[in-house]
Amino acid sequence: MATRFRHAALVGKFNAEGIREELESVAAFLVAKGLAVTLEEDTAVKTGIDGYPRLPAGALGTACDIAVVVGGDGTMLGIARQLARHDTPLVGINQGRLGFITDIALDTFETALAPILAGEYDEEKRTMLEGEVERDGATIFASIGLNDVIVSRGATAGMVELRIEIDGQFVAQLRADGLIIGSPTGSTAYALSAGGPILHPGIAAWALVPIAPHDLSNRPIVVPDSGEVTIDIVAGRDASVNFDMQSLTSLAHGDRIRVRRSADRVRFLHPRGWSYYATLRGKLHWASGV
Repeated sequence: MATRFRHAALVGKFNAEGIREELESVAAFLVAKGLAVTLEEDTAVKTGIDGYPRLPAGALGTACDIAVVVGGDGTMLGIARQLARHDTPLVGINQGRLGFITDIALDTFETALAPILAGEYDEEKRTMLEGEVERDGATIFASIGLNDVIVSRGATAGMVELRIEIDGQFVAQLRADGLIIGSPTGSTAYALSAGGPILHPGIAAWALVPIAPHDLSNRPIVVPDSGEVTIDIVAGRDASVNFDMQSLTSLAHGDRIRVRRSADRVRFLHPRGWSYYATLRGKLHWASGV
């Protein structure tokens, strides 16, 4: 039996032009459909929208049974990490450009959103990555990511040299601008621009994608997501590690980054009949000759 949602968290790309009017339109629609609405605190403060309760992003999962995100994939990434541990489902209304994970068009959101709110939707769950940075045996940074973990050189420095292991087995020693460990969700992000493969979200795998490697034989590789990837900083100045949009800069020689699959997964809700292949076809113009 379909579950009807009752309390929506509303999150927006608050620095986008025209976002206040768009959010107010979505909020009014949700209220008209019988839902209580709570705004994410930064969204409310930065847009000046009042008349609705507001909560910090980390508290929305305990109060709301669905989150509606108006923005691009970056906005979705930020809130998804906060809500995954609460198993709160997310719906994305695309106010950005590509929008691989914010797939409802803004100009038709009412038609697409109404059945979802009534419990008629297609659901998928996406895996996440988690990890930490170790220095001299102590953890100095820990985070999670939906898209990827990226180790990269400093802005003005030369290449970094990285030693890569999987489950304790030596894989490669890489000299490059960096390395991307991309989830299936992240395979259509930076990893794709760096020449990595597109991974279907149903595949339990990661793509390890070198960024501008010194040796052209260092190619992307797809590995099971059941193991732990470790990356040691061997050489290079001002290297950094980035879990989606959360970063630690100035990694030191000898620092070790550990990455593994998170126990939490992100729940996405889509209109009935949603297709991952149709999303790729539309966003990447795979049918331009048809």
